[in-house]
Amino acid sequence: MLNPITLDQNYNLIAGLHRLTACKLLGLKDIECCVITCDADQARLAEIDENLIRTELSTLERAELWLERDRILDQMGLRAKPGDNQYSQQGGEMISPPPKTTLELAKQAGYTDRTFQLGKQIARDIAPAVKEQIKGTPIAKSTTALLKVARAGSEERKQAEQAEQAAQAAKAAQQTAELDRQAKLAEVARRKQEEIQLAALQGTVAEKAAKTLTPKTVLRSQTATPPGVPSVAEIQPGDEWLLDRHLLYCGQTSSDEFVDRLPSDAALAIAVPSAHWHHDYLVDEARVVAVICREGSLHNFCRQHQMPFRFEFFLEGIYLAVFSHLPLSQPQKPTSVEGIESAIVYLLSLYTKPGSFVIGTTLGYGELLAACERMKRICFAGDADPSQMQRSIDRWQRLTGKQAEKVPFI
Repeated sequence: MLNPITLDQNYNLIAGLHRLTACKLLGLKDIECCVITCDADQARLAEIDENLIRTELSTLERAELWLERDRILDQMGLRAKPGDNQYSQQGGEMISPPPKTTLELAKQAGYTDRTFQLGKQIARDIAPAVKEQIKGTPIAKSTTALLKVARAGSEERKQAEQAEQAAQAAKAAQQTAELDRQAKLAEVARRKQEEIQLAALQGTVAEKAAKTLTPKTVLRSQTATPPGVPSVAEIQPGDEWLLDRHLLYCGQTSSDEFVDRLPSDAALAIAVPSAHWHHDYLVDEARVVAVICREGSLHNFCRQHQMPFRFEFFLEGIYLAVFSHLPLSQPQKPTSVEGIESAIVYLLSLYTKPGSFVIGTTLGYGELLAACERMKRICFAGDADPSQMQRSIDRWQRLTGKQAEKVPFI
């Protein structure tokens, strides 16, 4: 070994776990080590520095180590405060080694000042429960995504910190009633911060899915019907087509025939307003209903229908109105969701999981069906236009290489 493992004065391992494990696996009985005298803070700093050398750390893991390292240095009086310089003194004595500034700490960690500061913001401002949700996911490696989550609920975080400081002051002054009041305020604010950040995390995951899972181009028309694809003449009103796990119905999606075919526990329904809207039933069939509206039409739609409205958001030319009997947290507005297909993928990622049932009241160019296939959701959709059915079946067959089957009439 070029570098021996390091132990403290009590022979606790400080640095070199990987090297020690490798030597044990090789069957070595004796290896070289360095024994140093240090306190708990010094030992933890050495352990952190050892971990930071590892390249497999995620952005979140590295940020947490930076923040912990910074706090330990502060406790040890080795963290420079505003106005400090290399000539700072403590009790009339020169501090040795001199306190380190953020820039010096960043350089020591091998990063820029800004990267170091943003990393500490991520580690400091994301609620612990939200961090647990992030760990092990692709979001843990993305600084941009982590910052979106960290900055969500910032007002609630500030309120919690103020209440916690007031609670400490009340405790020092032995003001029990004030201590209890401030503690409750802090708890409520922290809970709200966590709720907002979880919604931000879900939105960030959905936006990432919309960006990566949406195909660059979507075939809008064909000159001829490919072999094996049912022609419009074959598709008749009232027909059902089985596409592996998905079911398509040719007919009005407001009819009892369509409603009777729906699963009882759909996670999401996606609809488009029409002149003859009779789809208020959707809010009782799915946990969340998303209605894709044109600009200026949303207010009239909400005024005319009885579904419980939750919120709306605007996605690059598309207005989405979200309805549900359940309370829902509004996600942050996504910045990279463009087009109907990206919006559908965003909604699927936000409100469903693999295996969830999804209802569609129109087929369009097969956007919902294709998205459900790629994301392993189960689509129940319909359209009164046989040509829309044909396009959707065609797209699904090209996507999967499988054959759609007409359900025999019984």
